[in-house]
Amino acid sequence: MSADLLSDVLRTVRLRGAVFYDVRYRGPWAAEAPAGSVVASSVMPGADHVMEYHVLSQGHCWAAIVGEPPIRMSPGDVVMFPQGDAHVMSSAPGMRAAPIDVDWVRATAREPKPVRLHAHDESREAGTREQAYDEWNLVCGFIGCDVKPFNPLIAALPRMLHLPAARGGAWIAGVIRHAVAESSERRPGREAMLERISEMIFVDAVRRHVDALPQQTPGWLAGMRDRHVGRALAAMHAAPERSWTMEQLASEAALSRSALHERFVEMLALPPMQYLAQWRMQVAAGLLRTTDATVASVALDVGYDSEAAFARAFKRLVGMPPAAWRRVHATSAPLGAAA
Repeated sequence: MSADLLSDVLRTVRLRGAVFYDVRYRGPWAAEAPAGSVVASSVMPGADHVMEYHVLSQGHCWAAIVGEPPIRMSPGDVVMFPQGDAHVMSSAPGMRAAPIDVDWVRATAREPKPVRLHAHDESREAGTREQAYDEWNLVCGFIGCDVKPFNPLIAALPRMLHLPAARGGAWIAGVIRHAVAESSERRPGREAMLERISEMIFVDAVRRHVDALPQQTPGWLAGMRDRHVGRALAAMHAAPERSWTMEQLASEAALSRSALHERFVEMLALPPMQYLAQWRMQVAAGLLRTTDATVASVALDVGYDSEAAFARAFKRLVGMPPAAWRRVHATSAPLGAAA
């Protein structure tokens, strides 16, 4: 696996963590989260795409995409929903609940983090105050990123990622507990610390998912770790402005032109030159958003000799000319503003 290639994509798609909820349940419970697209504007204005994750600190519970079979979680486990699916967390399999009120999410988005929630099932009070109750503790967070113009990573991830603590993730629960405890003291920098931890959890989740992928699995992540396709991808990412030809990419990949094309399409479902064109637009979008470089200068930086040719390619993929895209995104709320 090329760690630098993964880092390059994560930087370019503006990965950003924000918003924590420290949730404690006592007694049977279920919580149903709506799709990430429903809450995105509330929890992370400016993000193209919002994913939710949960770290289980205490107890055992179940996690499921709505309508799909559940998986059992143990203390220290992490579950993540990269495609932003609506999902259910519950104390027992098969439970459902009314979806979380989006207005409530919006109302709490600017509260100091983490927002603490406590739920106790009073219906279980049955004649004695000494009755024992099961207790659960979940820490819930959101991660935002860009998916436009081009994000090859998100599409390559499954709908649900379950990361057991027993398989190398035990450190996460400890870090989360420390972060939550320290944030309760309202020390300076607490929210920035929580955001960075969210990002660390996501990167760790992706790396562990890649390590567990079976051989011959299609997708960008598998292509990244393939000895031939990975070389071609690394070359394009290292120098997107270069006037690459199939001969040059094939040489980098140590394959013939036809073999590289076939292998690339098999793994990524698009030809190398099309991938290069789309990645150039993602790099260009970042330059348009974060610098005051002219459109002509950005065009040169991503390999176009003609500003007009670049503008046509950008509009074809993004839906608007570069200058118009820059105006829209320069005036939108910054990613993670709600946090």
